[in-house]
Order: sequence, then structure tokens, then C-alpha cells
Amino acid sequence: MSENYQKTSFREKLKNMKVNRAAFITVVVLLVALTVIISVTVATNRAKKKGDDLPEDTAKTTQSTTEKNEPDEAPSTTAPTHKPSSGNSGSAQVEDKLPSFILPVNGALSKKHDASLQVYSTTMKDYRVHLGVDLITEADAPVYAAADGKISKIWEDTLMGYCIAVKHSGDCYTIYKNLSETLPEGIAEGTSVRAGQLIGSVGESSMIEVAEEPHLHFEMTVADLAVDPLEYFDEKALESLSLDASYGE
Repeated sequence: MSENYQKTSFREKLKNMKVNRAAFITVVVLLVALTVIISVTVATNRAKKKGDDLPEDTAKTTQSTTEKNEPDEAPSTTAPTHKPSSGNSGSAQVEDKLPSFILPVNGALSKKHDASLQVYSTTMKDYRVHLGVDLITEADAPVYAAADGKISKIWEDTLMGYCIAVKHSGDCYTIYKNLSETLPEGIAEGTSVRAGQLIGSVGESSMIEVAEEPHLHFEMTVADLAVDPLEYFDEKALESLSLDASYGE
């Protein structure tokens, strides 16, 4: 009988251990679940509080940035296809508009501007693009500023000789190349000039155009893009080029 009692007692203990183990596991699971719930609740409350603390404008900006990653319109990178308006509006100067332009020399057009179709170079005996116009005139002929502006750079180019760049309103530059080395008194970088003011004279300093007749190589850029200078002169100026029979085209 003692043996049967011991077996019964052992079975009861084993049964109690299983019950206690199941209860322990249940408690652990409940504690883990409770911990997760508390953590999620705290994180949510912190995020909500942080959002509430932001100014209304900042919250709107953040939402707008998140929902929209691209600008409304990409900036244009194409060259101008028409002559921009020039002059002033009322008495206030409008800096983003181009000034009126005059011809920088008295002469005739010999080479046009062409950034895509190559033209023949008499000096180099080959074809190449021509980012400007060539205006045939006499050696040492005076060269005038094409518009009001400020001389931004004076330099000697290995191929194009002595050069002057003048900055104008409207993010525009006129560039005068194949000049003589000697400059008029007072012409220097940073000097303001008026339209028609003498800034140099025609030379023979351009090594890649030295075989051609004396001429001014004249370039123009608007917003850092090379443009055809002839599109920015008025009809009267263009007519004087075509009527000048002293040199021919």
C-alpha cells in the first residue's frame, strides 16, 4: 500500500508541476504582450506630441515636401528664338531686360553666326562652327561698345587674339575679338562704358582668322547661351550692313 501511495503522490506532483509550468508560460506571454502594447502606445503618443509642437506652416511644408518631390517646372535650357524686349519701365531701370544695341563697327557682314552648321575657315582650311559674326572693315578701324555696360574682362586668347567682354543688363555679354593690342585711354576691366563709346580697334591678332580680310569677330551671349547677334540689332542697323558695298559679303 505504501508503494501505491508513493506512486499516486508522484503523479500528483508531476501533474501539479505541469499546471504550474503552463501558468508560468501564460504569465510570461501576458507580460510580453503588455510590454509591447505599452511601448507602441508611448511611441505613438510621442510622435503625436512632436507633430502637435510643430508650427502650422512647418507642418504644411513637411507634408508638401513628402507628397511632392519634383518641381512644378524645369528651367528652360534652350536658346532665345526671338529678340527680348529692351529698355526701361517708367523711371525705374529693369535689370532683366536687354538694352538697345548698335553696330560695333562700320563694315559689312562676311560670316554669319551658326552653332550647328559648320562654315569654311580660310585660315585653317577646314569647316568649323562659328559662334559669332565677322564684320569686315579696315585695319585699325574703331570698335565701339554695342550698348551700355561694364567691361568685365580683357584678355589675349591663343586662337582669337586680343578680346574684350562687356556685361550688359539682362544677363547679356558682348564679346569683341581680333582686336589690336593697344587700347584707348581709360579702357580697363571694371570700367563702365556707354553705347557708341570707343573701346578698341580692329587688329590682326586672331591666329585662326588671320588669312581673312581685316574684321571684327563679334559674339554675344544671353543667360550664358551663345546667340546670333544679328537677331538683337534693329532693322536700320541690319540694313546698313547689307547696303555697305565697300567690302561685299
